[in-house]
Amino acid sequence: MFAYLVRRLLYALPILVGVNLITFALFFVVNTPDDMARLQLGVKRVTPEAIAKWKAERGYDRPLFVNPAAAGLGVLTETIFFAKSVRMFAGDFGRAEDGRDIAREIRSRLGPSLAIALPTFVLGLLVTVSLALLLTFFRASYLDFWGVVVCVAMMSISGLFYIIGGQYLVSKLWKLVPISGYGGGLEAWKFLILPLAIGVVSGIGSSTRWYRTIFIEEISRDYVRTARAKGLSELNVLFRHVLRNAMIPILTGVVVVIPLLFLGSLLSESFFGIPGLGSYTIDAIKAQDFAVVRAMVFIGSLLYIVGLMLTDVSYTFVDPRIRFH
Repeated sequence: MFAYLVRRLLYALPILVGVNLITFALFFVVNTPDDMARLQLGVKRVTPEAIAKWKAERGYDRPLFVNPAAAGLGVLTETIFFAKSVRMFAGDFGRAEDGRDIAREIRSRLGPSLAIALPTFVLGLLVTVSLALLLTFFRASYLDFWGVVVCVAMMSISGLFYIIGGQYLVSKLWKLVPISGYGGGLEAWKFLILPLAIGVVSGIGSSTRWYRTIFIEEISRDYVRTARAKGLSELNVLFRHVLRNAMIPILTGVVVVIPLLFLGSLLSESFFGIPGLGSYTIDAIKAQDFAVVRAMVFIGSLLYIVGLMLTDVSYTFVDPRIRFH
């Protein structure tokens, strides 16, 4: 297992470098350093001298990937890509275009993002797996049929509808919670309960239908018929056999959510005015702040790789037959 984890870590390094390389290439195809300088300086103050000064202050006056004027390793190290990317592997994300420290902003915004994403993930998983088991228990019945119909209907509705509809109904009409904003301490629950509920409800349709499909496939296998032949009740079969054997595809789906637990929900945080990492990313994209976008892409890639490793390790707990060498 240890050797396997070491190999995965070694594989992660070129992946992270490749992601940064692609991010650089895509971003600078759309926005050159001159374009970034014009956007930050404003129309009235844009002069060639001002652009050159802005680029020199932020390190954008170097070549992107290769510096033919440098000697030795400077051909690669005295470039924008090297100067802006290598430090991220040590946790130094530099400064945003407005001068604020990106690492400090990430630390301050991580709490609100986790306050929404973590409860939404846990409650959503419990609710959808429970509903999927319920539909599987009553499979081929009217409850199962209409349950699937409702799930498909919920899947067909945009997430924006749940957000806007929830704000209008719960906040504007019923005035139960604030429509947007965020407060620290114990007062934070008033601002978090609505986006949390909307996050759980909006994911019920697709997740419940997906888990139901997994359970239906498992319940038709030979080991289930053997368990029934031994006299086990249907509930025991579902919880002791079907659910346990369905954990591998469930865990595989969970890994996709891990980056979102830290990076936050882009839509929810923006619409509810929560100062998390999701809204931070949206604001950076609007302002074309490449330093912040690059940092968030890097963190997302790193979390996804870590999630894959944790998922592989968790496989050994739900299925003892799986071993990594």
